Amino acid sequence: MHMEHVTRIPLTELEAKKLLERYGIPFPKRGIARSREDAIKIAREVGFPCVFKILSPDIIHKTDVGGVILNVSNEEEAAKAWDTIMENVKKKAPNARIEGILIEEMIKGGYEIIIGGLRDPIFGPVVMFGGLGGIYTELFEDVSFRLAPIDEKEADEMIKETKGYKILIGYRGMPPANLDLIKKILVTVSKIMVDIPEILELDLNPVRAFPDRVVVLDAKIICSKKISV
Repeated sequence: MHMEHVTRIPLTELEAKKLLERYGIPFPKRGIARSREDAIKIAREVGFPCVFKILSPDIIHKTDVGGVILNVSNEEEAAKAWDTIMENVKKKAPNARIEGILIEEMIKGGYEIIIGGLRDPIFGPVVMFGGLGGIYTELFEDVSFRLAPIDEKEADEMIKETKGYKILIGYRGMPPANLDLIKKILVTVSKIMVDIPEILELDLNPVRAFPDRVVVLDAKIICSKKISV
């Protein structure tokens, strides 16, 4: 089977997050605003600073249409962020259906890692770990792979195989990342890939790891057919 002939249906960011949350994948606090007043209220509940992102099934690359604003740090900025995103989207994607704005807690600092899953036409479900996220993954090709399903021991081996491991355990006096929580997410992704054969690709990127928690900031899922979430 040639992969290029496979149907590729992306889930929206919200669908992907809903599916993953059912498995216990941790995301930042969030809410969906349907109006400007809503946006101010939700931003306050989520906590400052927060991130505003346009919610539309017709917009895949949110930043290209000016649909993302980071570091919203008070109520005044929240109202302004709502107006700015709505104006930008109206200009750059006038026909897009708008479902509202997703407001999320802004997570800063920590170690950036990548966790993913893909379905190989020959080997089946595969789990991937990128030890150093952001620009470093491409720079060092710092990734390890395993066939799913994996257990905690294999997840541990995957982490230790990467160059990023030395940094994650506390480089130059930095506090170490919580490796147990990272392993838990790797095992969970492996389970999802086995449970849901329609998933072709699952990309948790970036993931931020701290001593006390690990948070997935963004998730993309591509399926071979429409699945109900």
